Amino acid sequence: MATTPLNIYFLLLVYFLCETVVFAEPIPLRSSLSPLGPNSSWSSNSGRFKFGFYNPSDGFKVGIWLLDGTNKTIVWTANRDDPPVFSNAKLVLTERGQLSLRTDQGQPKVIAHSNKGNVSSASMLDSGNFVLQNESLHILWQSFDYPTDTMLGGQKLHSGSQLVSSSSDTNQSSGRFQLSMQADGNLVLYPRYSGRTAYDAYWASDTTYHGTSFKYYLFLNNTDPQPLCIVNASSSNSEILWWRGDSSFKGNKTIYRATIHSDGVLRLYAHFDNADGKHQVMKLWSPPDLDNLCNVNSFCGFNSYCTVNDNQPYCNCLPGTDFTDPSDHNLGCKRNFSEAECKGGKDNATSYFMYPMEHMRVGDLDLPYTEEDILEGECPFSCLQDCFCGAAFYENNRCKKQELPLRYIGRETQVSSSSYTIYFKVGNQSLRSNNASFSISEPDQPPPIKTTSKKAIKVIILIVLSFVILLCSAVAISSRFIYKIGVLSYKRLLETGDLGLSEGTTLRVFSYNELKKATHGFKQEVGKGSFGSVYRGTLHKGRKLIAVKRLHRFIEEGEREFQAEMRAIGKTHHKNLVRLLGYCAEGSKRLLVYEYMSNGSLEKLIFGDSTVRPDWDERRRIALDIARGLLYLHEQCKAPIIHCDIKPQNILMDEFFRAKISDFGLAKLLMPDQTRTFTQVRGTRGYLAPEWNKNTPITVKADVYSYGIMLLEIVFCRKSLVVNMLNPEQIVLSNWVYKCFARRELNKLVAGEEVDNSLLENMVKVGLWCIQDEPFLRPSMKSVVLMLEGVTEVAVPPCPSPDST
Repeated sequence: MATTPLNIYFLLLVYFLCETVVFAEPIPLRSSLSPLGPNSSWSSNSGRFKFGFYNPSDGFKVGIWLLDGTNKTIVWTANRDDPPVFSNAKLVLTERGQLSLRTDQGQPKVIAHSNKGNVSSASMLDSGNFVLQNESLHILWQSFDYPTDTMLGGQKLHSGSQLVSSSSDTNQSSGRFQLSMQADGNLVLYPRYSGRTAYDAYWASDTTYHGTSFKYYLFLNNTDPQPLCIVNASSSNSEILWWRGDSSFKGNKTIYRATIHSDGVLRLYAHFDNADGKHQVMKLWSPPDLDNLCNVNSFCGFNSYCTVNDNQPYCNCLPGTDFTDPSDHNLGCKRNFSEAECKGGKDNATSYFMYPMEHMRVGDLDLPYTEEDILEGECPFSCLQDCFCGAAFYENNRCKKQELPLRYIGRETQVSSSSYTIYFKVGNQSLRSNNASFSISEPDQPPPIKTTSKKAIKVIILIVLSFVILLCSAVAISSRFIYKIGVLSYKRLLETGDLGLSEGTTLRVFSYNELKKATHGFKQEVGKGSFGSVYRGTLHKGRKLIAVKRLHRFIEEGEREFQAEMRAIGKTHHKNLVRLLGYCAEGSKRLLVYEYMSNGSLEKLIFGDSTVRPDWDERRRIALDIARGLLYLHEQCKAPIIHCDIKPQNILMDEFFRAKISDFGLAKLLMPDQTRTFTQVRGTRGYLAPEWNKNTPITVKADVYSYGIMLLEIVFCRKSLVVNMLNPEQIVLSNWVYKCFARRELNKLVAGEEVDNSLLENMVKVGLWCIQDEPFLRPSMKSVVLMLEGVTEVAVPPCPSPDST
């Protein structure tokens, strides 16, 4: 609707209020961010918006996100279609005022720079706008000028600009739909890869202004009452797309967001705090017609149609086609039958049949070719004979024929005036895969059966004989090779001896010389354990990094360690366990080959540089990674495994800083029905459970104790035992933690850090439960995981040991 002069005055007032910028604390030149640690983002004054590195799941990207409590909503991504970067990337605001992303993979990439003057600082504004500015705080570059899939309150989408949807809720790269602000004042939703004609549009604001030379832009206000409007640059007229008459969440803390989602629908949201102070997200508006996603053009891809079942949209393949990607039905379908030879525009009609489908909504009608003066019953047969026809339907005494691929097709749940019966050409010679999801019954009139000529019979006999001869030859050659492989395997077994490890293991056997070459003569040592050293190596001409553990001390005990690792790791597979790739056993030489963990051990991460520590979310995630790995060992393996040596040195970090448990040299395997065992003391001082010194049975609760000690180390980034403390109370970390917890003085342990107090207290309580002297008081690892995830409430723990009071 067109606005009155009073409304125009109000919009102008709102616009100038929105242009008043509140700057955050300027970010000086030479400032930098890294994906991990405390300096991974720059925050706005309110803390609601952050700019920096975020983790979409397979690496890190640079962007802006809105914080609602613990939830992150990504509102902008830099270079969104570039691949994610690794944890060693760095974002720098250079001396020249450029925002540059530096990685080991190539030249630095400039994310933001200005041609309007000298940049002196940057700011993350409370509006969600990241800016580069000069000494007078005049904006020289802003993220608001380069939107991705989202607009925020106070932002404009200028004529000729567009929002492009993300690929999915978790992948922020460019998707399949776009919202375009056209020069004629019309706001339109299109499939991204289309001609952007009126036919391609599936929603429009219908605000076209003919015969004017004005420029228009979409404007999202950031105050109540809330208009989403299309404004003329001269403010001579405007169109309000959405208006909120009430003010149920009125206030300065309300943040408005308009996003085109991966499903192609534009939605408007409000982020605000309710009366109880809890963060809320409310959907305010979306085009009503698009509540049915089947109205979104290209919601289903080429050669597929959309239908609604239980108010949910589903994509199905047209007859004669299968899904291009069975795991993603929105990507369309491809033909699943072989085509016959076409001569002179006439198809071989006996190679196909026409399959009818009722209640279909036709979409691809921009360039149909038609045949007039034909009866309705003759239309399918006309398509059957036409080389270029893939489907046909009858309308207004015309047979309308379509080529493949077809798009924008839908199916009604009931008869309507806009639906048709469409006939699809389907081949008799199907190339359909076993997992095809569409089933077609045979037509009423089967195609005529052709007789086979004598010449063809001779050709078939010749082909069959040739095939039989080739098959016999292949069997003879294969048998010879199998025999030779068996002989060689037997000779190797006689040389190396039976290790007794074949059952349950699928590991590669390496030769000693092969591993010596892979490690360049065991030159680069990356770690050392009680029974051997670990060396960095490469396989497949340097394309795959490996870690080779060479056992060289105490041959007898080393052999026991080798056997234990092979039995334990060879039967396990979990994302939080270091993967064993293979082994070498030649004479007295024993070597283990693991996947290479590029970021070293947890020990270096939490006990290293005190200025670069994992943030609290990272500490919680690391603790959960380790807990899930132990849960797998204790409860999800065929035979329970007690690791016996859980400590930070045996937790390794992969390239994405995912924690993985390693070093199964001291592991103790139990029988499937066994819950406890007697064994010699094994493990590391400081992490040993009390039962090791009491000659009592050992259970998986021994690992729980070691985990509890390590959990407290992760929380406070200090070792469990520090002898040179001036205050004797602080020497043993677990004793000090319990005393501070009992006095409600945990803040003494984290002096100088910004802390989420509820998360800190929760993790401390879990750690204290794990280190109880009595094994039966310690929780299982399944309970630990649930407590750390926040699913289970954590009770107040008793004093872990009477001696520590």
